[in-house]
Amino acid sequence: MSALETERLDLRPFEDSDIDVLFAIQGDREHMRHTFWAESREACAQWMRNYESRRAVDGFAPWVLVCRGDGRIVGWGGLNLDPRAPEWGVEVSYFIAQTCERKGFATELVHASLTHGFTDLAFEKIGAFAKMDNHASIRVLEKCGFKLLRYEPALDRNHYELRREEWSAGYHA
Repeated sequence: MSALETERLDLRPFEDSDIDVLFAIQGDREHMRHTFWAESREACAQWMRNYESRRAVDGFAPWVLVCRGDGRIVGWGGLNLDPRAPEWGVEVSYFIAQTCERKGFATELVHASLTHGFTDLAFEKIGAFAKMDNHASIRVLEKCGFKLLRYEPALDRNHYELRREEWSAGYHA
């Protein structure tokens, strides 16, 4: 399944025509201080293409988040195996445009990702990573049922996980 719809978002695969809009988000060093910051348009394009190339290999990759109300791109994210570190396993990652923060888009994306991962792809567990001072992402992860596993010094991030049986017990409501 390469595309999904949520209540307010169309989740679709990355296209090269998305680069300028995504670089406007990912190129903002202060806004992206908790995750990958693209120092150039080409770095952003390479990042997006690396993740998108995993769709053919893994059967899933992050989506571009398009607001159904007005058609604008509001972010990027979803399930993935990090192309640079697949050994961490399936995780959910995302970034949202600064102008669209605190509108529930990240939570909506994570819920859709979990449903897709546990129902369609039958994963046993899904991970996530967040810097300790990224309170907004931690709130999203906890709201969606993720539990803190441990701090990962190699990543300078907290490692979260949600298992299918926990999700099935009520976190998908």
